[in-house]
This record gives sequence, C-alpha cells and structure tokens, in this order.
Amino acid sequence: MTVRSRFLEVCRRTGMTTWFGNPGSTELRMFRDWPDDFRYVLALQESSAVGVAAGYAIATGRAALVSLHSAGGVGHSLGAVFDAYRDRVPLVIVAGQQTRSMLPAHPFLSAAEPATFPRPYVKWSQQPETPGAVPGALAEAHRVALTPPYGPVFLSVPEDDWDAPADPVPPRTVHAIFGADPMALREIAAALDGAVSPAIVVGSGVDEDGAWTEVTALAERLRAAVWTAPRASRAAFPEDHPLFQGHLPPLRSAIAERLRGYDVVLVLGAPVFTYHSFSDGPLLADHTRLFHVDCDPAVIAWAVTGTSVLSTIRAATAGLLALVTDVDRSPPAAWSRPAAPPLGDPLDAAAVMAALHAARPADAVIVEEAPSHKDTLHEHLPITRPGGYVTTGGGALGWGLPAAVGHALTGGRVICVVGDGSSLYSIQSLWTAARHGARVTVIVLDNRAYAAVSELGRRIGIPKIPGTDLGALDFVALATGFGCAASRVSRAADLPAALARALTHDGPYLLEIPVPPPRDQGVPQVVRATSGTP
Repeated sequence: MTVRSRFLEVCRRTGMTTWFGNPGSTELRMFRDWPDDFRYVLALQESSAVGVAAGYAIATGRAALVSLHSAGGVGHSLGAVFDAYRDRVPLVIVAGQQTRSMLPAHPFLSAAEPATFPRPYVKWSQQPETPGAVPGALAEAHRVALTPPYGPVFLSVPEDDWDAPADPVPPRTVHAIFGADPMALREIAAALDGAVSPAIVVGSGVDEDGAWTEVTALAERLRAAVWTAPRASRAAFPEDHPLFQGHLPPLRSAIAERLRGYDVVLVLGAPVFTYHSFSDGPLLADHTRLFHVDCDPAVIAWAVTGTSVLSTIRAATAGLLALVTDVDRSPPAAWSRPAAPPLGDPLDAAAVMAALHAARPADAVIVEEAPSHKDTLHEHLPITRPGGYVTTGGGALGWGLPAAVGHALTGGRVICVVGDGSSLYSIQSLWTAARHGARVTVIVLDNRAYAAVSELGRRIGIPKIPGTDLGALDFVALATGFGCAASRVSRAADLPAALARALTHDGPYLLEIPVPPPRDQGVPQVVRATSGTP
C-alpha cells in the first residue's frame, strides 16, 4: 500500500472526502486514480479555496481538507488562513512540495522551510521526515484541528512521497470536550447569585460549541443582560430575546461605558476584549467584577482583566446552570432597536437590511462581510437561531463571499451580504458557486468606495484618503461572466420583487444594490445613552 492509498483511508475515516483547492504540478501524483467517492471543489484562487472550505467546515461542523500548490499557492492563501485561525475554523491544509531528491538544489516552485511559512496562523505545521510518515501525520493534523480551540493545520507533502510504501494508520477516538475546575465554577456562581445587575457577554465560542440552549437558559435564570462581544464571528444568543442588549463596539472606552451599569460580567467564548481602535480610560468600571470562560489557553493567558477559567463553553455553562439559583431580580430594560427608515429613493443600507429581514427565508444563513454597514446589519437584521450568522473576526477581506459559497455547498440557503470592496477580493468564488449550483444569494451593497477606511480617516482628522474611491463597477457583468445569474436594483419600488427573485432562485444569484456611503459606519461608534442596566 502506498502513501496515497493510506492517506485516502484516513480521509474516508475522518469524513474528509470533499476536497477544496486549486491544483498545481507538485500535487499531480496525489491525484492519480482519483477515487469515485471523493469530490474535488475547484476554486479559481487559493484564498478563495480556503474560504470555500471554511464555509463548508462551519456548516458541517467537521474539518475540511484544502489542497494548495507549494509555496506560491500557500502564499496566495494566507489572508484566508489568518481569518480561519482567528475564527477557529478546523481546516486541514495540504500543500504540495517538490520531490525530496530535488530540494537541496532549491528547484522551481519549491517551498523553503514549508512548515514555518504559514506560522503563526496555524495550530500545527509539519513536513514529515520520511514519506511513510505522511498518512500518520494527516491523522494527527485532523485531531489537532478538531481539538478545542479549533483551527487550521498545515501539512507539506513532497511530490514523490505519494508513491512510496506506507503502513496502515490505526483508527483512534479523541474526546476533546473538557470542563472547568469545580472550585472556579462555584466562585463564578456565587458572584452571579450575589450580583445586583449581572451581564453576560457572548462570543463566537458559544456557537462553535453548540451552547446556545445552555447560555440562553443561564441568562434567563439570572435575568442577566446579554451583549455580543466585539468582532464576534458568530451570533451566540437570540437577538430578538428581551434580554439581548446589542453588540459591543471594539473600543475600550465604549465597552467600559456600556458595561458600567453591571456589577458582575461573565464573558463566554470571547477574548477580553478585541479592540479595533485605541482609546484611553479604564478597562472596566472599578465596581465591575469580570469572569471569563474560554477553551483557548492563549486567550485565557492574555486577557487583561478579570478572572479567567479554561473550559469548553457548553461544559462550563452546564456546570453553572447546576450551581446558580433563580434569584428574584428585575430583568434589564429591553433594547429598543432603531426604527427602520421607510423605503425611499435613493435606497439606503438600513432600509435594505429591513427589507431583507422581512423577505429572508426563516432557515437562511446570513454570511456577512460589509464593514461599512455592519452596525446597520446588526440593528435591522436580527439573528435568532444557532448557526444563523457567519462573518470573520479576523478582518482580512475576501472571506465572506467564498465562505458563503462553501456553506451553501452543504445544501442550505445562504444570504451573503457583502460590500463592493470586500467582494472584489474573491469575486471569482461566483464561478465555484455557479459550477456547483450553490443556493447562495449575494447582496452587494455598492457604495463605490472603501468607505469604512475613508470614514475612519475622517474620524481621526484625515478628510481625504487616497486609494479609497472605486468608482462605478458593473457587478452584474462580473457575475454573469462567471456564469452566475444577476441583476441590479436601485429604486425602492423595485426592491421587494428583486429580493424575492434573488432569494428563491435555484442556484447562485447576485443582486447589486447601489447605496450611498454611510456616515459613522464600519468604525467604533459613540456610546448610546441607554447603555447599561437601569
């Protein structure tokens, strides 16, 4: 049995029979006798291949295998690998390499120090010392990718390894869920029971660990206000729930002000905290005690305030539910969402989001990468179910569109809300969507600019930023050129019908909507007067 045969055995055993990639010469022997029970999903650029694989992994809850081409292909992919690492997406990245006998001569397309190249944005990285070690390394990589915190791993395989002999890889089972120190949970529970006005800040880890039910039950028992952590890549609490208060901005002073009304704050599955812009002032009010639970030792270690506890989220939350009492305290005042403006000409993003909320199928997943309109989306497009929202907390643009395509390849309906600038980093993902008939509706909010960048410049006193104007682009022509149905809508009277058509199309559909650049969007916002608990 060869390395290739044993490698495919491991893939079958782990469920990695759908591969994503963009093939090159150093992977050719890997594809010899391609098995009938495997599927290869082609992307037209390596960062898109990683993004499509990531969306698929998020949707299935399993690790996805990405095949990349040697050093150049890995280099193209690294922005998406960075996002996958920040967003804790389990990817097994397998890169080609020139033959071992050629490596001393530094041949064309070879990767120097291949295991080092993608670090530090992979959890594990290796080029095995011998060909026969490759299948076992794949099995180890898969286990590491799916050990909390999830994340991408990297395996470099020289081209001539595939035909070498290899021994079988014994099957193994790993139970990776782990719980908190019972004494630590009792400390948190005692603080929550004694709180006058507790709050919970939920992060992506809640959705990653399937802990919506437990977290919702904990909030209801405590009558605690619930906020979403800044730059969370998943929704983690039903946003139509009366305890939900909104999304924390990525700004230190604004977070401290919003949390000032609480005496105990419990952060679940998020860093403490992710900031986008610097501001001075206290991390939290002096009277606020903060407790923090996460599965990542690194996040636990660098948290700058509070008491941190290492645990997977569902295990810790279930433990807290068994300890806290049903205290008779008044719930916080419900957050009043801003009223959506009426549809009118010209269309603006808030009215579009409200119309999309009214039109979207109940089971559709929202994948978002519209930095200029993120706050507007959160205000007018509430997420109410587990797995219903995906974005990137990493911030490297080009993630949203391929992630939406990969998510839709699992069969569900996906709505991708993307900015014009963001979409251009990975517009070729539409080709993959069209080729596979993915049920993805792409809403391009076209403000003809990198508006989030120009607006941030304006807020810090730089009124004109070069390189932020995009001008008029024809997204309908781009989409149809890739084989994707598309249309443009610019009048309010036409928007409901256009959304209905786009959301029911059997296959991918792009809807371009011109909108004016927003003011004060895509950057940290000023504090609402209603922050905190009365």
